[in-house]
Amino acid sequence: MPTLEAARAKAPELTAKRWTVGGRVQGVGFRPFVYRLAQRLRLDGWVMNRSGEVEVLAQGSDEALSAFADALIREAPPLAQPHIVAAWDNDIESIEGFSIRGSDGTPAHVQLPPDYFACDDCLAELGDLDNRRYRYPFINCTQCGPRYTLIARLPYDRPNTAMAGFSLCAQCAAEYADPADRRFHAEPIACPVCGPRLIYREHYCEAHTNDALTAAVAALRAGKIVAVKGIGGYHLMCDASNSDAVLALRARKKRRHKPLAVMFARDLIALRRKADLTPHHQAMLSDPLRPIVLVSKRVDAGLAPEIAPGVGEIGTMLPYSPLHHLLLNDFGGPLVATSGNISGEPVLTDNDAAERRLGRIADAFLHHDRPILRPADDPVYRVIAGKARPLRLGRGNAPLERTLPFTLKQPVLALGGHLKDTIALGFDNRVVISPHLGDIETPRGLDLLRQIVGDLQALYGVRAESILSDAHPRYATTKFAPQFGLPVTTVFHHEAHASAIYGEEALQDNLLVFTWDGAGFGRDGTIWGGEALIGKPGRWQRVATIRPFALLGGDRAAREPWRNALALCWEAGRDWPANGLDTDPLHHAWERKLNCPTTTSVGRLFDAAAALLGIAIEVTYEGQAACELEAMAADGATPIDLPLTRRSDGTLESDWGPLLDALQDNNDSIAARAGVFHATIAAMLLKQARAIRECHGVTRLGLAGGVFQNRLLSERIVRDGTRDGFTVLIPEDIPCNDAGLSFGQIVEAGPRQ
Repeated sequence: MPTLEAARAKAPELTAKRWTVGGRVQGVGFRPFVYRLAQRLRLDGWVMNRSGEVEVLAQGSDEALSAFADALIREAPPLAQPHIVAAWDNDIESIEGFSIRGSDGTPAHVQLPPDYFACDDCLAELGDLDNRRYRYPFINCTQCGPRYTLIARLPYDRPNTAMAGFSLCAQCAAEYADPADRRFHAEPIACPVCGPRLIYREHYCEAHTNDALTAAVAALRAGKIVAVKGIGGYHLMCDASNSDAVLALRARKKRRHKPLAVMFARDLIALRRKADLTPHHQAMLSDPLRPIVLVSKRVDAGLAPEIAPGVGEIGTMLPYSPLHHLLLNDFGGPLVATSGNISGEPVLTDNDAAERRLGRIADAFLHHDRPILRPADDPVYRVIAGKARPLRLGRGNAPLERTLPFTLKQPVLALGGHLKDTIALGFDNRVVISPHLGDIETPRGLDLLRQIVGDLQALYGVRAESILSDAHPRYATTKFAPQFGLPVTTVFHHEAHASAIYGEEALQDNLLVFTWDGAGFGRDGTIWGGEALIGKPGRWQRVATIRPFALLGGDRAAREPWRNALALCWEAGRDWPANGLDTDPLHHAWERKLNCPTTTSVGRLFDAAAALLGIAIEVTYEGQAACELEAMAADGATPIDLPLTRRSDGTLESDWGPLLDALQDNNDSIAARAGVFHATIAAMLLKQARAIRECHGVTRLGLAGGVFQNRLLSERIVRDGTRDGFTVLIPEDIPCNDAGLSFGQIVEAGPRQ
């Protein structure tokens, strides 16, 4: 490879080449990078956005052009993910110097950038007394700052963003136009003179700019709850060491038990004193997307115990916006930072709506006047089997784009499921997955769904010609699907789960996938949730399940684990006191199968175990019983061997019956019995896998569905399965829970268009 010095030294015979560069090249400073690279190599030509890709013409010596082509990819900005789409020789043009030309074309090949964290260069300026952006909460450059939440339309130029209303001052305009400046063509560029400003409101008092930040910090120190507007929406924030403040937040938000996320200071030093961090945790916390990461709690952390009651982990994150850095540094300690919403609704983004909707929760508001065009909640990760796995997509990693193993005949829109929803837009051989939308069962949830459906299609210049939705007839997304006036194809829930992991792994051969979750409409009309499927997208076959039982009261069984405990006991011909409740009417309904649909849900099996152990009789958030059961469980337990039989149709069925004696054996501690339960469920899965391998020869198995967010269970399956000759796959880019359904729906149904 020629060196830059050699390229410069040789007196050249002029040649010209052109490149089309695709991938993530929008909003990451790629054109300014190309400009500076060409200047360094003394090349003439131009660079421009064209149809969402970047087109480059460069003229110079062969050596310089070769060095240029290599550096286009090797030296690309850290946030860019470029690849060469095409390269060809070009006729010499009459060009002197190198320029950035205006954008051209429709956004057919664009990759919409997510929102980025504040880079080190900007943070250094933020703390520099002599810098004109000292303590400016909206400092950014080509390598950091908001993108997805402020882009109104493409191409990504300032007039097409939420910054269009902020006219550049002379100094910012000069930086924007200077190729040697870090803010050359940085579209969100701003400063205290011309950019967005802070506004603090408490009752009828109001403060602005620096006074607003000072007032917010004072309110937090006084134990108040402050709604803080960030990049993708509002956080509800309070002192993480103040139990009274945390309890007040819980009471006002009606969030009795669900863990709250905590934001720490800039680096990991303070966090290490509050939580037990592995290298995997530290790497993920410091990653540019700055997610919430679940880490083990420390008894001596000094945090309010009410932050994460009943579980062994807390959601932790580091500041990612300049405003958060200022707030955390000035406050001098960790802050609770939970989504600014009414529980179950999307995070709020508008100043007036936030005051109206959160007025009964927050004591004060720290607003700013930069519009947020669409919400992006914080992403959430958990380290499982040595890798950080996403539980929620959001600000920093979404929209998430994947390449499909096939080409779609026409664009398609997948609406996902019902809870933890995302949508996905598929076109050509690409699929774009939205950030977390939440639970699509409220008017605001459906409004956001409509907005993101329209936004993604408009931003990518693609119009869907068909719709994919879950097969469950009562899901809000299923009911909403016909409103588009397009052909609708329903996809069975667990087949979408299986196809999601198949598509992420880009497989070709048959895969055995265990699709374990709380509920999903099955092909036989019952509620599935403990299925093993073998095959590939469009050709899944159910080969194993668990012994079915009743959901006493239907959907109420998900909120009242004691109902699942009763169902197991009655199914096994035994009784259980059910915490002193009068269960005679329920038994009457069970005998007559009134509002008691049949299920094979492993998720409800976990709920039943938690209830039988007295850990969780009723719950206030999805997955609470399973989380508390896992937190209580002792690791390394010896499993019970559960019977495995074959039904008349050939499907294998595991019987959970022998677990009941172990769970109700008061001679063992609750921790020991919870450990036995986890070990037994892992062993049950592997016993099924071995039997299926004997018949079908598969050695790779995937774990899909919300149950596998359980670290203790999944790590035991990986460890024991690997010893048994299996390759165990757990999703790494797309959540294994229902947030992955939209992607799975496209992988499952796309080839059958």
